[in-house]
Amino acid sequence: MALFDKRLGVDLGTVNVLIYENGQIVLQEPSLVALTAEDERIVEIGQPAREMLGRVDDEDIQIVRPLRDGVIADYEVTEAMLRHFFDKIAGRIRLFKPTVMMSVPYGVTSVEKRAVHEAALAAGAREAHLIWEPLAAAIGAGLPVGTPAGDMVVNVGGGITEAAVVTMNNIVRAESGRVGGLRQDDAIINYVRRKYNLTVGQPTAESIKIQVGAAVNLPEEMTMEVQGRDNVSGLPKTISISTGEVVEALQEPLSMIADVAKAVLGTTPPELASDIIDRGIVLTGGGALLRGMDQFLTRETGVPCYRADNAMIAVAVGAGRALDDPAILRRIIQV
Repeated sequence: MALFDKRLGVDLGTVNVLIYENGQIVLQEPSLVALTAEDERIVEIGQPAREMLGRVDDEDIQIVRPLRDGVIADYEVTEAMLRHFFDKIAGRIRLFKPTVMMSVPYGVTSVEKRAVHEAALAAGAREAHLIWEPLAAAIGAGLPVGTPAGDMVVNVGGGITEAAVVTMNNIVRAESGRVGGLRQDDAIINYVRRKYNLTVGQPTAESIKIQVGAAVNLPEEMTMEVQGRDNVSGLPKTISISTGEVVEALQEPLSMIADVAKAVLGTTPPELASDIIDRGIVLTGGGALLRGMDQFLTRETGVPCYRADNAMIAVAVGAGRALDDPAILRRIIQV
């Protein structure tokens, strides 16, 4: 490795972008960009854009997610966002352009892969490699992916959930579903609207999920006060919502996540399935942080599930580590 060679692992997610370098996460920002409505000029990127959600007039400023379901929906905005994040890490004047490993959802099309590759290069990377997200998640979670034994990972992201069986640095079975943190937030928004005639925004729904949310009923019930707009009077209104209510609200998206995991287990070769039963299923991604998610998936799949210690950052960590592993580099996606 060259003395000044920057090597970055990038988790290019629908909800967050995480970048790993030299053993640590050096950037974690929302995948959000604020644009002027009139001429689509970029106003803010990342956390500053998130802080504008629900607080600006849509006729003046639009807050957009340039990625949808884990793939690029707006190429130019994604490129600008990546360039901004690379600049934050490496500085605007770069003597040495970084080599990057970009994560992509398993099974995306060649056009979608090429878009990520080209956006990374256009944003200032010297070289850009691609790695499947479930493989990166397994590496980042510390699974022994280079051995003949089978390991299974379920990565619950913001836009999609992916489940995969990994052996010998390769994915042998994988499934994905368009369900993740955003779908859970939508479920909470709809539940609050139906039950309380109250409109809340996505940031509030996410806060409910984080503060009192769970995948299963907990021994200790938690509650929080939530402010929103009464749909009848149009005036501000405060309600109290409990953990049990959030569990009820999340049943549909949680069932969809379980279906992704079960679809992989149902097609896994018997010898590898035996390994997975012995070793368990590791959960990664921000969605794995939901209270009781491991218990829920253990109940639904019949296989012990556990959350990786670094679940939120596992994909970025794995992408970065893959850059320094020749055995994995030989297996990475060809664009």
